[in-house]
Formats: sequence, structure tokens, C-alpha cells
Amino acid sequence: MKTQVKKLLEKATGVIDVSVESPKEEAHGDYATSVALVLAKKAGKNPVEVAHEIISKIGKQKFIEKVEVAGPGFINFYLSKDYFIDQLKDVDESFGKVKKSFFGAKKVIVEFTDPNILKEFHIGHLMSNAIGESIARIFEFQGAQVKRTTWQSDVGLGIAKAVFGKMQNSDSMSWQDAYVWGTKMYDEQLEIKTEIIKLNKKIFERSDKAVNILYDEGKKWSLEKFEQMYKKLGSKFNYFIFESEAVDLAKKIVEDGLKKGIFETGEKGAIVFKGEKFGLHTRVFINSEGLPTYEAKELALAQIKYKKYTYDASVIITGNDINEYFRVLLAAMGQIFPELQKKTTHIGHGNMRLPEGKMSSRTGKVVTAEFLIEKVKEMVRQKAVDKNLDDKTIEIITIGALKYSILKQSIGSDIVFDFEKSISFDGDSGPYLQYSYVRAISVLAKAKTEKVKASFNDVPKEISQLEKDMNYFPEIVEKAAKEYEPHVITTYLTELAREFNNYYAKNKIVDKADEFSPYKVAVTQAFSIIMKNGLWLLGIQAPEKM
Repeated sequence: MKTQVKKLLEKATGVIDVSVESPKEEAHGDYATSVALVLAKKAGKNPVEVAHEIISKIGKQKFIEKVEVAGPGFINFYLSKDYFIDQLKDVDESFGKVKKSFFGAKKVIVEFTDPNILKEFHIGHLMSNAIGESIARIFEFQGAQVKRTTWQSDVGLGIAKAVFGKMQNSDSMSWQDAYVWGTKMYDEQLEIKTEIIKLNKKIFERSDKAVNILYDEGKKWSLEKFEQMYKKLGSKFNYFIFESEAVDLAKKIVEDGLKKGIFETGEKGAIVFKGEKFGLHTRVFINSEGLPTYEAKELALAQIKYKKYTYDASVIITGNDINEYFRVLLAAMGQIFPELQKKTTHIGHGNMRLPEGKMSSRTGKVVTAEFLIEKVKEMVRQKAVDKNLDDKTIEIITIGALKYSILKQSIGSDIVFDFEKSISFDGDSGPYLQYSYVRAISVLAKAKTEKVKASFNDVPKEISQLEKDMNYFPEIVEKAAKEYEPHVITTYLTELAREFNNYYAKNKIVDKADEFSPYKVAVTQAFSIIMKNGLWLLGIQAPEKM
């Protein structure tokens, strides 16, 4: 409907892409525009008069009840009751979906999570996973053919530090602790630093049998742990790509680029990209040992992904601590693979920390995803009204609480995780949305028992804000997709749940003596479908009981 209102205004004003908003206050209508103020300023006219001229050109429309001029010249549109009811009649599992992707791309590859082997799956990975999975689902809802991939580090200096630590401490130390110990030794002792650099090359080349055995055992352990976590979080990746796959291709790309003058030779024979030419900074792509860096492997990754899936768009989700690094990387990609660079979008998310402070894998202060899940799970179990909730439902509520806490604000913002708020049933939480859904399906179950069938045949004289808000769901999904922002959906669902709970408090929904009971049941049914669709877009399961 927003699109239709925009078209009416564009036809009446001749303005392309008129701004139309959904007012926060119900008294200001269902849609509003300030186009009259903009035109009046350019023409030196009275905005109110211009607004009335625009309204006269729009004329009467079937779906519009009235159009008013407000304040200094805003135009407010009030949609008809019949319009809202007609839209609700079409609510089903596909409500909010479109057949064509919002940006015209048919094939999208979304890269997220990206854990490093031999390290713990920590809350940073949990953040990336929640954001990436939600964005992938939003794109799918918008008609895109989406493939999910995760780019896992299995070679490099960090891996060598962990292997060195494990070699020195054998079974007495976990892989994470081995990495911390190896990092400490690398930083403090020059002799050991030299040894780890040599070990890094051995791992790259797989030239030492004993090292290979230890490394392979660690990699197998890591990947099994990761897969358990992906299953818990509801992510199914189409492609698992490892850094080791990109080594040879990365060297070739950079060496070819050096011949073309894209890269330059730096200190000690390293090959660098001079980002200063693009207002950025210099980064090393092949180090003095002749090994490709993470930057070079990222260039190879773009080609590897494209070979696996000839995408129209590639979206990469990482922590925002490497935003500047990615700007340099994309500048280099623009010189080497300009077409792939045009298709690539990098999204940097903020950090998550507990009230105690920020984590660091280098120092060992790591908050693992497993620890956080188990702690929240125990809190959910204690808070649950139904003490007989099964473990599966407890886990569904727990994951919902965590994902909502991550997705409820803009992607770039840091998060201080609040345990109590995350499991609140009073609003602004995943469990609140899940509880609202469970309340709705319990009403529908009661209606089925009492044989009250959902119907829009008899409609009350007045409809509530709930019926209106439900109609905005397709627009909300489109907005979230265009802005790469799942929090648009969390905000909408929270407000929608609040409206439904108000509706539930003010109405006896299932009542055979009430002629409008079938209508109220139909409204409840529509709400349950939209809430379930919305939760799915956030990667949150809708439980059957709570």
C-alpha cells in the first residue's frame, strides 16, 4: 500500500520517489508525507495551499477513507477499514514474501560466522551467526536464491601458535589455552617466535608428518564442535570454505597483480597494496616469508565463491573491528576483479560483551557461545511458569532470547548482554514474542474445541490498531532487506505483540454468544501467522508451549 500511495503522490506532484512514512501516532493517519513542504519552499508558496492542491489532484480512492492536511503542510492518509480487512483475508504462510528480489539480484551468497579452528566458538561468532542467518532469511523472503557459506580459518600464524602450544603441553591443555600460551610465548621470546614462524610454514606445506597428525586431530575436533553449534542455532551452510583452499590461488592473484602494478614490493620482500592512493592505508598481501596473508586469501575467496555459485550479490558479515581492513581489501578487489567488487557488500557488526567487559582470545578472556547458552538456559528453566517444560522447548526459548538480544538494535552497535532482560516475559525480548505467539495458538486451540471458526464475514464497526499494524508486515520485511537491518523486524514484532496482548486483554476472543467471535478468532489467526513468519526471519523458532 505504501507503494500505491507513493504512486498517487508522484502522479499528482511530478516528483520522483516521494517520501512516504508510517506515522508513530495513530492520530496522524496510516501514511504521511511532507512533499507539500518541499514543493512550497521551491516555489515560494504557502505549504498548506500546496498540500490542498495535491489532495485535489489525487481525488477519491477506494482504499482511502480520507486525506487531511496537518500542521504546516503535512498530508496524512487514512486508509479504509475495508482495505485492512481485505488484506488480512490474504494472510497465510507466504504473507510478506515477494517473487522478485528487492535489489533485482536473483542469486545471493551470504558469508557469516567464520570461526577459526583450534579456538572456541565464542560470542562474537554467535553474533555473526545470528545476524548472517537473519539477513539470509530476509533475502529469501524477498525472492532471492540464497546460498550460505562460512569461511573458516585453518592456516595462519594463529593456528601455528595453537599447534605449538599443544605440542609443548600435550593433553594437559585445551586447544584454546594452547593458543593463549603459544601467543604469550610468541610475544615474549624471540627464539620461540622464530620457531612458530617456521611451524606456520610447515603447516602450510604439510611437510611434517607429526605436525600433520596433531593438526588434523585438532581440526576434526573443531569442526565437530562447530557443527553441533550450527545445528543448535538453526544454520545450514551450503559451502564450508577453508583458508587452506585459497593459499595457492591467493599467491597467483597477488603475483599477477604485482606484474600489473596493482601491488608493490615492500620491506623484506613483502608484497603490499598501497591503499593511500584511495585515501586508505597500506596492507601486506604476501609476507616476507612468501606466504599469502588473510587479505590475499580474501581475494581468492571471492573467486572461489563465484566459481561455486555465480552470484549476483555477495554479502559478507564480520566484526566491525576489521572495517578498515575491508575497505582496503575492496579497493584492491576493485583493481583486480572489478565486477566481483561491485557485487560485494561488507557489513561490520558491533561487539557483544558481558557486564564484566570485552573478551579477547589472545589473553584467554573468552566467553564461549556454549557457556552463554547454558547459563541462559538455566535461567529460563528457573523462570518458566511450567516447570515441566522439556529440554527442547527450553533450548528454543534460550536461543530465541540470545538472538533477539543481538538483533534488537542496529547491526553496527555494541551490545552489553543483559541476562535478566533477555529472558523477560514483559516485552522487548525473544521470550516475550514467543509467549505472545503461544498465547495466540492457545486461543486458536480453544476456538477449535468450542467450534468457533475464523471468519471475516461479520466485521465490527470499529477495528483496532492490531488489524492495521499487521498489514505493515510486507513493508517492514522490504525495509529490513533494503537496509540490511534485522532490527527493523524485531522492533515491529515487539510492537505487534504488544498490540495483540492489549487486544487479548480487552476482548473475550472465543465466545459463541458473540457474533464477532469468528472475526476475533480470524484476527488472532492472522497474528499467529505473521508472528511465526517474523520469528522465522530472525532465525527464532516459534514454540508450541511455554
